[in-house]
Amino acid sequence: MAVTFKYWDECADPQDVEAMWEIPEVKVEWLDAGETRGQKVHLSRDPDGQPYLTQTEMKAVAEIVLGRHFGSQIDPGMICAIAELESDRQPLTARYNRKAKEYALGIMQILPKTAEWLYRELNYQSHEVEGNPDHLFRPLVNVYFGAAYIKWLSNFDQKERSEEFIVRAYKGGTKKATHKSTLPYWQRYLSVKESLPSRNFFDDGPSPNVNGASASATAAPPDLSMPSSQNTGVVYTYWDSRASPEDMEEMWNHPEVLKEWTKSGEKRGKVRFSHDENKRPYLSRVELKAVAEIILSKHFSIKGVKPAVLCALAEVISLRFIYGVGPRPGIMGLDYSTAFWLYMELGYRAYKVDSVDDLTKPFVSMYFGTAYFMWLSEYEGRERNPQFIVQAYIAGPKNVNFQGTGPMWLKFEETLSYYEDVKKVQASCSIM
Repeated sequence: MAVTFKYWDECADPQDVEAMWEIPEVKVEWLDAGETRGQKVHLSRDPDGQPYLTQTEMKAVAEIVLGRHFGSQIDPGMICAIAELESDRQPLTARYNRKAKEYALGIMQILPKTAEWLYRELNYQSHEVEGNPDHLFRPLVNVYFGAAYIKWLSNFDQKERSEEFIVRAYKGGTKKATHKSTLPYWQRYLSVKESLPSRNFFDDGPSPNVNGASASATAAPPDLSMPSSQNTGVVYTYWDSRASPEDMEEMWNHPEVLKEWTKSGEKRGKVRFSHDENKRPYLSRVELKAVAEIILSKHFSIKGVKPAVLCALAEVISLRFIYGVGPRPGIMGLDYSTAFWLYMELGYRAYKVDSVDDLTKPFVSMYFGTAYFMWLSEYEGRERNPQFIVQAYIAGPKNVNFQGTGPMWLKFEETLSYYEDVKKVQASCSIM
């Protein structure tokens, strides 16, 4: 008997439906459509009667699955764009794959044998699929295995792979990742991804270009100018959508921020982020330093960390882009699993961190980035020097180079001079 779905409750577990309700944008969309919490939720249908996910729902599914199982290792925009290309967000899509001699199923068009291999060989066992290929029609199950396959492709042959390689290999297999036959798919993917709603659930700003690579130590920082009211072609992301009213009041009370925002014509309740030429929102250095100062004064005042140190880290890791660079979200580039651990285990609870999206809020990212910095400063019960802390923050405490400074430390030293009236920080000096 053919699989059919009329309600979300037929293709998602109760806890998954509840997780969807918890996302404000989904809740608003469902309530506007006449749905009632606690009752079955209808799936949208196209003119042919086929069920599909709205873009809001698709984004929510990606965020839920990635937040639970993959942290910030995968860009949700990649998931959404591939789902758009593969199935038009229709969960019951089934397309025969002549090469594999079986049907690719579901919203991300997963082959049952691929899902079984991921389950059996790579231990992706949160969902049972062996002998149950119809489970791949369930959106959260399908996205789970699609994300697992993307993660495997991202490190194919033990090499860090680019976004282009991953997307083209997803379409044609690893042997066709550089073949001309998959180039049109890559080009369509870029177009679709650019047109998707922003990473922060349809806020006013565009989604950043994420290629899965870390921020380059030699990449040029964005233009320092604030947005001009004369600019055209930019749909602005607003500070007020990324910060609480209390934090916005702190920003307005900061003399340098007040001066900068007044000069650029900002109004209370509608303060624009600066945007680079690719329309990606970022913090000016004045704004970044103000955020660091506010977070330190309110939550870490007895710790003695210098705002300039946090600002330099943010500059090196994220180039001050609010969505971060590559797989590291937010201005401080801290992954969701680490932030959630700091929240749950170490009691840093001044800000909630319910999803990766929370880490794209400057104050939230700075708060948990500072908490992690403090934890590293006493890693394994020992007082650590500045070189260790900075390198451990960027690369992980197990990957610190004790024999030399490394390019990231040198970049950090250079960047620190933007925020302090010093030319260079020696490894032996205190940056705390």
